[in-house]
Amino acid sequence: MKTALVTGGTGFLGSHIIVKLLQRGYMVRTTIRSKNKIPQLIQTLKNNDISNIENLSFFVSDLGTDNGWKEAMENVDYVFSVASPVFFDIPKNESEAIKPAVNGIIRVLKFANQENVKRVVMTSNFGAVGFSKKKSSIPTTEKDWTNIDQEGISIYEKSKLIAEKRAWDFVKDPDVSVELTTINPVAMLGPSLNHHVSGSFDLILDPLSGKQKMLVDIPLNIVDIRDVAEIHILAMENPSANGQRFIASADGQISLNEIMNIIKTRYPEKSKKIPKRTLPNWLIKAIAPLNKQAKIGKLFIEMNRKVSNKKAKEMLNWQPISDNKQLIIDTMDSIIKNNLI
Repeated sequence: MKTALVTGGTGFLGSHIIVKLLQRGYMVRTTIRSKNKIPQLIQTLKNNDISNIENLSFFVSDLGTDNGWKEAMENVDYVFSVASPVFFDIPKNESEAIKPAVNGIIRVLKFANQENVKRVVMTSNFGAVGFSKKKSSIPTTEKDWTNIDQEGISIYEKSKLIAEKRAWDFVKDPDVSVELTTINPVAMLGPSLNHHVSGSFDLILDPLSGKQKMLVDIPLNIVDIRDVAEIHILAMENPSANGQRFIASADGQISLNEIMNIIKTRYPEKSKKIPKRTLPNWLIKAIAPLNKQAKIGKLFIEMNRKVSNKKAKEMLNWQPISDNKQLIIDTMDSIIKNNLI
């Protein structure tokens, strides 16, 4: 029986990976920042009909220190590096966000290498792949990289970009034997196992809550969280996935207005606060030099949304669990179930 370690197992993605690993019969370990998190995760698993919880063990460790990592990785076959440094306030200084992200993945890789872990599957981000490629008939693929100096990229996306680059540099060292595979998800939506969701949910929650006074009709690529978890595990199990990046995305694209129209039609009682007016794209571009949010919006409008998920389909034999419309419905059902609005 193989053993896999999931860092950040209480999170939106980490908990889905743990569920799939337990269902497949793996021995599973997860790192947590505090033992106080254990009852919550156990209850979440029980609520989702996971019966073999005895195959899950917990290790207290933090990406910011070496404490606990050696013990967590002893006799482990695979590591999923899912956890990211947590910021309750956005750092004003980029280095405050970037340094912990880089140090965190290097710490994971260092201990994985020392403990003879076979492979680390790192959760990166589409922000590391396609934020610098403008609209094009040529699809964005895993061969693309976002420019580190890309205007409009958020501190979070930039930290993920630099962390992934440093991770690939680390495994190039001839003294390093641990394998590396990275997964680069687009905006992660879909059903949550509990109230914990990804930041991508704000794309839907902000208009629904009335927080936004006008819609911004940006084009988007989205992906079901269950697909992201599945791609992680397929990339762990497939020998050919060593040294590869995989974009995790549903087929095609969808605009924020299309998302809102789906919600208005199916969930009229939850749609009352959705803004009736849309901020024109030309205005977003015009004010971008003067406004940080507009600068991010301009990037989202201009970037190439023709994104290829062909590599995951062909190399990992993966298929998306649903189309974009069904994904929005599943996301809304989860939002309502978990009382997020």
